[in-house]
Amino acid sequence: MQTTNHLLRLAVLFSLLPAALRAAEAPVSEASIELPTLVLQTQETANERSATTYTTPISTLEFDPRVDMQSRNMAEAQGDIVIRGGIFEGTGIRVGSATLIDPQTGHYFAELPIGPEMLEPYQVLTGADNALYGFNSTAGTISYGWSEIGNGGSATAGGGTNKLNFQRLHHGWTTPLGESGKWKLGVEAEYSRSESDGTIQFGDHDFNRSSGRGQLVGPNSQTDLFAGYQEKFFGWFGMYTGDAFAAFDPFETENLKTRLFLLNHRQRYGDASWFEATTYFRRHSDHYIFNRFNPNDDFIHETKVHSLGFSGQHAFDEAFALNYAGQLAADRIESTNLENNFTSRSYFKLSLLPQYQFRLNANDTLTFRAGASFDDTNRNSSEVSAIADVAWERIERNGRSQRLYLAYAESSQVTGYTAIGGAPAGLFASNPDLGTETSQNLELGGTLKQATWGLHAALFYRWDNDLTDWTFDSTNAAARTANPVDLETLGLEIIGTRHWGNIEWIGSYTYLHKDESYQQAGVDASFYALNYAKHRITLGGIWRPIDWLELRVDNEWRRQRKNQLRNSDDAALFTHIGVSFYPPQVENLEIFLAGENIWQEDFEDLPGTPGRGRQYSGGVRYSW
Repeated sequence: MQTTNHLLRLAVLFSLLPAALRAAEAPVSEASIELPTLVLQTQETANERSATTYTTPISTLEFDPRVDMQSRNMAEAQGDIVIRGGIFEGTGIRVGSATLIDPQTGHYFAELPIGPEMLEPYQVLTGADNALYGFNSTAGTISYGWSEIGNGGSATAGGGTNKLNFQRLHHGWTTPLGESGKWKLGVEAEYSRSESDGTIQFGDHDFNRSSGRGQLVGPNSQTDLFAGYQEKFFGWFGMYTGDAFAAFDPFETENLKTRLFLLNHRQRYGDASWFEATTYFRRHSDHYIFNRFNPNDDFIHETKVHSLGFSGQHAFDEAFALNYAGQLAADRIESTNLENNFTSRSYFKLSLLPQYQFRLNANDTLTFRAGASFDDTNRNSSEVSAIADVAWERIERNGRSQRLYLAYAESSQVTGYTAIGGAPAGLFASNPDLGTETSQNLELGGTLKQATWGLHAALFYRWDNDLTDWTFDSTNAAARTANPVDLETLGLEIIGTRHWGNIEWIGSYTYLHKDESYQQAGVDASFYALNYAKHRITLGGIWRPIDWLELRVDNEWRRQRKNQLRNSDDAALFTHIGVSFYPPQVENLEIFLAGENIWQEDFEDLPGTPGRGRQYSGGVRYSW
């Protein structure tokens, strides 16, 4: 019955497509032609605004075809970012040229106390690019660059169902330096807050974020000095323990505090050379409570990370260049439940990838890259990983392009303290014997770009060895245990975009298949490594029929691999909508409405943990 409902909903959504296409053929004003949101290799979702809280850098990830956001409460509360069927700890978050690691657990990778206006649209790095630029990540990296500050700002206020209310204030200011006008100084700041009772009982949240930066821009450089703070409290039933302790009413809560101080410099030189360096200090505090009605201090952690990252390309001539990247990091954790002396670690990575480019004719080029990366820590053996790819690209004068590539890449990572340094029993049973995780990725893909449409497809096969997974054993139902697993993942992704005048669509299909081999008996189910969508379809659209009205919609249908811990159906259809009105009588005013999970799906993103409910919101935004 549930599957039938999903099919009916899909039929309704697709039945609207012909009408929208006919409307798109109507004449449109010049102001409504540009729809820059849905483009290949950058943001690939229609909605840019969260319906449940203030917008964060990860709010646009949920419907990206390459990314699976597995959330507790909501993506902005606690969202595990999974790339191409990996697990949350196999994903890196890179800002500038440094990956922001959380040594305790990958559950907190997405804690970014940064206003979204300060960042350029993200890129999803996989395969050879992840091996080159990623750090301690095997499946992929979400990479952000620092945007250039502009003059102006905005104020936002709104509310919604479940007693939601939120506010935002953002402003940027710039001034030229010197008489030449080639240098510019900028300052930017924002403050955001949000609270609600949540979409299920005791699913409340209370968030606030403050961030600011100074910026110096020159003819060939940009330097940013950033400081940010974010505090989040949120609750959810069985947030991490699922329904294993349902009889004890596990109304769990998290209280997170994240501080980030960062300095970034990017320099261009020569005709095709550049260099970027990023250094940061990150301090993250976490207080997890199993039952909010019987609080305790059993799970209190604080991590501190110092890091320096760099990357660049040096072009020796038109044909030969050297790509490079590296990062050094040192971390330390203070915890109430780590039982051994594994509480600090230092890391080092260096990647070198020489590149040779043949100019076949005026339009066609053939590029070869081959190199390696070196990873080491003071607690693990070092790893040398190969990186190689070959790509043919045609760029025509009318802007049309074609690209085909074949790539092979290796990468490695070490696991977090919760998995390797905690107690061998209890709610989260660690494993001190966990070693370095290694991954190999073989990929064939291509991209076509035309004036009004684009298509990207990739077929990949990934081997993960000694991947750390959290597993379930029916003879010890009171714990989830960290265990190594060898995985082989076959994946296919197809992403297409199309626009006609004032309407734009993006659609995708992804397929994943995994073969697993756990290295010990007693594994009955997987919480993460085997929690993936075998089939997933996304469809998003933006339509601006008149100058003062804009409609946005994102849809996702998935068929999840069966899991004995999941209480919901294995199939789900999610729809998020956004409507914006721009009254012509008041310049720079936006009145918006938003809705998430409008079909009220009860699908469990994490098996055994309740899924989120439906949320509607609305508000106003005034820009200057």
